[in-house]
Amino acid sequence: MARLDVGLIGAGGIARAHLPAWTELDTRVTVLSTDGHAEKVAAQYAAFGVTAVHSLDELLARSTVVDVCTPTFTHRHLTLEAIAAGKHVVCEKPLALTAAEAQEMTDAAEAAGVLLFPAHVVRYFPAYEALAQSVAAGRVGPPAVLRFSRSGRYPVWAPWFSDPALSGGILVDQMIHDLDFARLLAGEVVRVHARVRGRQKPGAADGDVATGTAVLTHASGAISHVLGVWGLPDLPFRTTFRVAGPGGVLEHDSTAHTGFRVLAQGARALGEGIPGSPMTESPYLTELREFAAAVAGGPAPRVSARDGVEAVRIAAAAAESARTGKPVVPHAIEGAAL
Repeated sequence: MARLDVGLIGAGGIARAHLPAWTELDTRVTVLSTDGHAEKVAAQYAAFGVTAVHSLDELLARSTVVDVCTPTFTHRHLTLEAIAAGKHVVCEKPLALTAAEAQEMTDAAEAAGVLLFPAHVVRYFPAYEALAQSVAAGRVGPPAVLRFSRSGRYPVWAPWFSDPALSGGILVDQMIHDLDFARLLAGEVVRVHARVRGRQKPGAADGDVATGTAVLTHASGAISHVLGVWGLPDLPFRTTFRVAGPGGVLEHDSTAHTGFRVLAQGARALGEGIPGSPMTESPYLTELREFAAAVAGGPAPRVSARDGVEAVRIAAAAAESARTGKPVVPHAIEGAAL
């Protein structure tokens, strides 16, 4: 496989999870960030030939692949710029703040003949990968009732997280992982009823909390219940799932069966951490290796651009339901602002 030139946009927590994976894959990495941290990150990885640049044009000129690891509200613009320059794109979740924007990005990539890969890394975590394989193999029969939870400290280290206009709030930013997984296991979602409680406005600080719940009705008749928590500073990161069908139950609790730990790469804000797995190779490495192989002409990644669009569509429906207090049909709000 030819060596890739990767333009990494961003130098925050998720960028510092992607960067070690790219260096492990022996790529040439150029970093761009508007917060002044690109030079620091490049210096930490100077032994791998990582360099920093100061403009998007310079990064695009050096890159075959662009990896967008920036706040959600910047994804659309940066991705469309990279696609217009003929670059393959990895974009962190969620692809965008609305399904219409995510679809626009997908359509642009298809028209340009480049790959757009939503970085839904949870699909690459060992327990979730095993769950997907078991359900696909029919080990519990058709899923009937699915429950997912995801909880951790409120991400107050970056102010944009608490502003739904910039992040989509807890339903879109945090819970999209499990909304995506529910669709993967039980099929298309035809109805969403959601609620948010706690602080979801700019200026969140330690001590603030937010919770989100979403009940999904699938076309298959299955029901998924998804819970998200942004909690107090001492709340450990935890994920759970329980999938029941006529043939049995599959369940997992990350605190009972440690399949991950919270990792940090380089300098980080207090409390900031990125879940990773110590039991196998990094899920970030697994997902980026799969994408790199696809760029080289190999099989398509297990997460498609359409998966990214549909995840945003479900999350947007959940946000609309939480706002109105009424159930929402996802396709009825395509393009609606969160």
